[in-house]
Amino acid sequence: MANTPHDPEPADGSPAQPGEGAPAAPAQGAQPPGNPDDIIAALRAEAADLKDKLLRAHAEVENIRKRSEREKEDTAKYAVSRFARDIVNVGDNFQRAIDAVPPGAAEQDAALKSFLEGVTMTERELLNVLERYGIKRVQPAGEPFNPHLHQAVMEIQRSDVPAGTVVQVFQAGFTIEDRVLRPAMVAVAKGGPKTAQAPDGTAGPATPPPANAPPG
Repeated sequence: MANTPHDPEPADGSPAQPGEGAPAAPAQGAQPPGNPDDIIAALRAEAADLKDKLLRAHAEVENIRKRSEREKEDTAKYAVSRFARDIVNVGDNFQRAIDAVPPGAAEQDAALKSFLEGVTMTERELLNVLERYGIKRVQPAGEPFNPHLHQAVMEIQRSDVPAGTVVQVFQAGFTIEDRVLRPAMVAVAKGGPKTAQAPDGTAGPATPPPANAPPG
């Protein structure tokens, strides 16, 4: 009778385990390697997404930088606004002193003439200093009313000038760079002919607001 084959015993004498020495079966639920094309497509999509996020972040940083530069420029331009308002109010006294001298009186009095010249030169130097800091005086007599630069405090019946023309300036205005520091207080004509169309094709000035109304 032929001998029945049996599993060899381990060298250490311990009983052999069934199936020992056979190749291991794949783990339950393991996925086979993906298609290389699918992997490449996924990596490309991820790279494109990261690139888009990087570009957006770069654009945001650039916007912040530009906004910071604009704020810095505005601070440099308009930091003296409060101080400038006080200075131009003080400067009004020079103009009041000049206006207080009757026409021709200075020619009759040497001392008064010298005083008037001194006040005029001081006012001129003050205006030059202000202009170095971007502050300019607005004297709109004879100009069309501009609600952005002028404040109408009264209307005067005039037929010899177009309606809406500034016919009297009670207080000069001032601008700082491209902003209004103080509007000019003016009187405007009413009852005259309509303002002609401007050379650039734009319409004439709008009707000024009622007296004592704030600028538009």
